[in-house]
Amino acid sequence: MVRSIVAVCVVCGVAALGAQSDPNKEQSRLENCGVVMEEVLSVAENIPQELLQKAECVIVIPSMIKVAVVVGGSSGRGAMVCRTGKQFNGAWGAPAMYAIEGGSVGFQLGAEATDLVLLVMNTRGVNAVLNTKVKLGADASAASGPKGRAIEASTDASMRAEILSYSRSRGLFAGVSLAGASLRPDNDANLDVYGVKYTARRIVTGAPIKIPESGHRFVDVLQKNAPHNLSTEPESR
Repeated sequence: MVRSIVAVCVVCGVAALGAQSDPNKEQSRLENCGVVMEEVLSVAENIPQELLQKAECVIVIPSMIKVAVVVGGSSGRGAMVCRTGKQFNGAWGAPAMYAIEGGSVGFQLGAEATDLVLLVMNTRGVNAVLNTKVKLGADASAASGPKGRAIEASTDASMRAEILSYSRSRGLFAGVSLAGASLRPDNDANLDVYGVKYTARRIVTGAPIKIPESGHRFVDVLQKNAPHNLSTEPESR
C-alpha cells in the first residue's frame, strides 16, 4: 500500500515537473523567433526592406519539421508580432504564439527542418490569421516572397498577396510556397508565455499587453529594422 502511494506521488511529481517545464519551452521558442529574425535580416539577399516596412504583422516559425506520416506535410510552432494601433501603424506590439500544419514547404537540399518567416501585408490578412484557423491560399491569399534589397523583380501575385512567405534551410534563404498549409493561434502556448490564456486577437487588437522578456528580441529587431508602417495601400485601411 505504501509502495503504491509512493509510486502515485512519483508519477504526479514527474507530471508536475513536465507541466512546469512547458512555459520554459514556449519561452525558449519565442526567444528563438527573435534569433531567427535577426539572422535572416543579417544576410545580404534577405527580405526586401520596402516589404518589411509595409508589413503589418510578421510570423516566425523556427525549425518547422516534416511530418513523416503525411506526404509533403509539415508542422511547426512560433510567434506573430503585429504593429499596434487601429490602423496597424504604431510600434510593434506583444507577440502571440502560432502553429502551422499541413501543406508542402519545399524543404531545401533534403533538410529535415526549416525556419519560416511570413509577412502579413494588409489588414485583410491580419483579420484572417486572427481567426481560429486560416488555410493559406484559400482563406488568405499567399505567395512566395521576393528577396533582395529591391522589389523590382516581384511578380504581380506577390504584390497582391495578403501573406508573403520565406524559408531558410541549411543557410539558404528563399521565398517558399505554403499553399494548403493551415495557420492557427496557439492559445495554450500563450498561457505558458503570459500566465493568462490570451487569444491572439486580444493580444493584437486589445489594450496593450506587456511584452514578455523572451519576446523582446523578436520585437526589438522588427522595431529597429522597420519602425514605421510605410504601406500606401488604401484598400488595406
